[in-house]
Amino acid sequence: MRVWPGGPLPLGATWDGEGVNFALFSEHAEGVQLLLFDEETSSRPSTTIDLNEKTDNIWHAYLPDVRPGDLYGYRVHGPYEPERGHRFNPNKLLIDPYAKAVSGTIRWSDELYGYIVGDIEGDLSFDSRDSAGAMPKSVVVDPAFTWQDDRSPNTAWNKTVIYEAHVRGMTIRHPDVPEHLRGTYLGIASDPVVDHLLGLGVTAIELMPVHQFVADRRLIERGLTNYWGYNSIAFLAPHVGYATGGLGQQVGEFKSMVRTLHRAGLEVILDVVYNHTGEGDHLGPTLSLRGVDNALYYRLRQDDPRYYLDYTGTGNTLNILHLGLITDSLRYWVTDMHVDGFRFDLAPVLARGYEAGHSSAFFEIIQQDPVLSQVKLIAEPWDASPDGYRLGRFPTGWAEWNGAFRDCVRRFWYGDQGIVPELASRLSGSSDIYAPTGRRTYASINFVTCHDGFTLTDLVSYENKHNEANGEENRDGSDANFSSNCGVEGPSDAVHVQRARDRMKRNMLATLFFSQGVPMLLGGDEVGRSQQGNNNAYCQDNEISWFDWEIGGAGWDMYSFVRDLITVMQTNPILRRRRFFTGEVPAGMTTKDVTWIRPDGSEMTDEDWSDKGRRSIGMLMLGQAADEVDVRGRSASGETLLLLLNASVRSRSYTLPRMELPGRWEEVLNTAKPGPWNRLVRNAVISLTSHSCLLLRHSERVKTSRRALPGRPEGRR
Repeated sequence: MRVWPGGPLPLGATWDGEGVNFALFSEHAEGVQLLLFDEETSSRPSTTIDLNEKTDNIWHAYLPDVRPGDLYGYRVHGPYEPERGHRFNPNKLLIDPYAKAVSGTIRWSDELYGYIVGDIEGDLSFDSRDSAGAMPKSVVVDPAFTWQDDRSPNTAWNKTVIYEAHVRGMTIRHPDVPEHLRGTYLGIASDPVVDHLLGLGVTAIELMPVHQFVADRRLIERGLTNYWGYNSIAFLAPHVGYATGGLGQQVGEFKSMVRTLHRAGLEVILDVVYNHTGEGDHLGPTLSLRGVDNALYYRLRQDDPRYYLDYTGTGNTLNILHLGLITDSLRYWVTDMHVDGFRFDLAPVLARGYEAGHSSAFFEIIQQDPVLSQVKLIAEPWDASPDGYRLGRFPTGWAEWNGAFRDCVRRFWYGDQGIVPELASRLSGSSDIYAPTGRRTYASINFVTCHDGFTLTDLVSYENKHNEANGEENRDGSDANFSSNCGVEGPSDAVHVQRARDRMKRNMLATLFFSQGVPMLLGGDEVGRSQQGNNNAYCQDNEISWFDWEIGGAGWDMYSFVRDLITVMQTNPILRRRRFFTGEVPAGMTTKDVTWIRPDGSEMTDEDWSDKGRRSIGMLMLGQAADEVDVRGRSASGETLLLLLNASVRSRSYTLPRMELPGRWEEVLNTAKPGPWNRLVRNAVISLTSHSCLLLRHSERVKTSRRALPGRPEGRR
């Protein structure tokens, strides 16, 4: 094997058409060996090469005889001194932190740990056994791909509708997806799935973690796995479990998926986990970063570097001050893999606990980066630390999962008192949360359900979590679900129960899509997906988590309803304002941009807002207040809408407000009645059914019926 000096950049294994340059960064290492393997399960390397070239703490070599598809790994020499933060162990084969592909999954054994498992000294002991046979290998990949004219749909934030999905769970049971593609990237790109997404009207699919991840040993030994994937081990590698097969094939298949979705007009957003890795706490295995340079890549306790700072609840926290790996990973997924944005898991960790001047370094770098500043950036604004809830505290350019929206909408529809004032804020874009930092309505990613918690069907079917299948005695998962079972815990054949549940689902979905901000739909909610009451199905790679595409009946009725909601949102500019409502009268008009209506048709007063027993509200949105413009700056005003919400157990009569311009009210959507709607409202007073939502449109184009006699009221509908 010929070995040339090579160069320090780029990091990782880079094929240039003639050979491969290998480069590994380690500040505290005393020596680095590159190992080549013939097979993925090999315990013995075919070739071992000492990397004798070192430039700025980067160890490197160029091998002209290595080709794409070849397997490799590293052994890194240095001090094994856990009490000083160093955990080098050259007996442990390591995944390249910059690997573009990984050959397979970990085969758990005690040899994977840097210390002797079960030894009285714990992690202070030293294990000299070779771990290569139990480790997957890094794979050299050929980055060439025929993208042709691929480009991002670049959907404007205020027109974005996000669909959160799991690559495997969404497709593994789809009867129309070819069997060999189910559960894969290519399954997501298959015609039935793409048609489903386009039929709904969503504009972006947000994929749960697709970075190569680790299934925890404790789960594997209990017959479970890390289904969600929030346990990354290689930040540039697509997860091999979602490929159809073949070494390195996951890279090309991921790119094919992106290209197909782009051609359909769909953006691809990745849920990324840069707050921790799958190596766990001080008793975890040595798989990659721990053995490459533990003191560099992880945040350690200053008073005792043997232990990790844990802001994530997983045992370790990545050292965000070592920004290179994270930013290089992000740029790679944008420039090489063509993704359109990222949702950052436990995003407060990226700014937590550093001295003044460092806490915002990550966000400043992202905002100044000419590539990353142009994609969609979404923060999960909480982590596992005591001060973990940081909703509304991210900088401009970032959107956030709005957990306050989720909780408020659930509580309102289930009859909690005193919720109406907060609901008004959530309906109008949560300006109380985002306006203070200079952001706009689309900083709020609105959702009622997400992967973490109940599905929409379970939200109306269970009052208590049922996580027994997780093997943790039902102690895991949140107890604050704000859910209701409509009288029966779990599935029910009672018609009145099913009707109540379906209406409640329609109410929450309508509230979601008719609120200012960016709506996010949990994949499967549109077809009635249930997790059997499990609100923490992170380890359930089975029917509990998978989509049931053959549910039929009410599930597909809900699909049509969601499609109608998205159509209404996309065709009414006032529902997708970029700026917050001001509550003031626009120039040239006599009506406020938003007016809160009480049952008698007049504007709500301070006394009305203070009424804790109030469980209904009207929201009048002036069509001329739409702030959408075309490329030439021309306004795209629409029609005025009136949204009425009634969470009371009794029907309410609402007097329709008097409008400045002549016209008639038309029913756009009613959760208490089946569609089609679009019926004229012929009376000045309407009845708003209990537990229902009604959207009305004031149209100047609707002419008065000639059958209406002067001085006589028109008949009821």
